[in-house]
Amino acid sequence: MTTDVVVKVNGLSKTFGDSVVLKNINLTVSAGEVVVIMGPSGSGKTTLIRSLNFIEIPTLGTVEVCGISVECGTTNASKKTWKLSREDRRRMSEIRQNTAMVFQSFNLFPHMTVLQNVIEGLVSVKGIAKDAARQRGQSLLASVGMIEKANDYPGRLSGGQKQRVAIARGLAMDPKVIFFDEPTSALDPEVRDEVLGVMRDLARSGMTMLVVTHEVQFARDVADRVLFLEGGNVVQDSSSSDFFGDNNQSQRTRQFLGRLTV
Repeated sequence: MTTDVVVKVNGLSKTFGDSVVLKNINLTVSAGEVVVIMGPSGSGKTTLIRSLNFIEIPTLGTVEVCGISVECGTTNASKKTWKLSREDRRRMSEIRQNTAMVFQSFNLFPHMTVLQNVIEGLVSVKGIAKDAARQRGQSLLASVGMIEKANDYPGRLSGGQKQRVAIARGLAMDPKVIFFDEPTSALDPEVRDEVLGVMRDLARSGMTMLVVTHEVQFARDVADRVLFLEGGNVVQDSSSSDFFGDNNQSQRTRQFLGRLTV
């Protein structure tokens, strides 16, 4: 792992109407670092990770990914609204091109084959020739154990297979960082481990990853750091060994982990 900063967040807040979901979040992630985000339901985990590539637009704060920075909102009381400028949108698009997102619900195109799903971004966004894109897609499908399903449609796949295809699709764009939003929560226990295995391999390869999950063993094994959120606040940001250790965790963290492992 290097000391190069890939993700830097300062003062990030997000509101939905009168509901404050994130409160003044600060976060720095270095290249090759695996950060697991944990917390109870409604703590803001998903909103945080969706704000990092602007699926959700932050209400206030600065998000910087791969050296591309977007300042959101305004602290000027006389300016009641904040509108995205053309430059803001351009920078957000650049950030998305340097990142990948793996969703809980897979989000595959049902009318496309597995291979077509994987290479769609390469062809339509990056303009890569189809033959080269197919070669890249086949290599990635092989790496996640899905090459034999290349010509199948998503409707014929199990949940674990769909998620492995979704990971391959994200990797096709050659991202600098991958965001995972509870990638195993919709999976049966029997197939969950196959997805976690792919994620472990990615972590070992040096991929920068931010992972929202309740998978305690995965976090123990793979995470460099664990971020614990509650009520939109960062309650704890510590190394994995400190977070799961007997001597360095708060009573609230102990309570949370106890409920997960019962």
